[in-house]
Amino acid sequence: MPESALPAHTPDLGNGKEMFCAGGCASCHAVPKQADKTKLGGGLALHSPFGIFYVPNISSDPKDSIGVWTEAQFITALNKGTSPDGDHYYPAFPYTSYQHIRLEDLRDLFAYLKTLRPVQGRVRDHDLPFPINIPRTLGIWKVLSLDGEPFKPDPSRSAQ
Repeated sequence: MPESALPAHTPDLGNGKEMFCAGGCASCHAVPKQADKTKLGGGLALHSPFGIFYVPNISSDPKDSIGVWTEAQFITALNKGTSPDGDHYYPAFPYTSYQHIRLEDLRDLFAYLKTLRPVQGRVRDHDLPFPINIPRTLGIWKVLSLDGEPFKPDPSRSAQ
């Protein structure tokens, strides 16, 4: 999504913080064993049958994290599972669910993340066996798994 495709928006940082909490962002992205859950330097090891995924730094650091990402790049990552360079993210990053978040909520979340302090340091690469370690193979999986549809509330079900 190009930046020019985004309509005007005034971020609601309170809603961004609510999205941060509701999405459980800190449960994966906070630096392990740190009391400050807004220190989003990543590093948590997610063990799976496919190998070990290491959760990335999503702080506002411009060198080691998403600090130089545009809002459109952030939205594309969460909606399409694609990096700013066009690389496919593994679905250990739950973009298959995040694709259903309202655009306004994603924009508010991005604005909130930008208010949190930067954390320096890159996270190590995933420890995955061949052929899972080839991200290009994810393109086929994504075609089969992402529907690109926004969330549609079911009025017959309770919001609670």
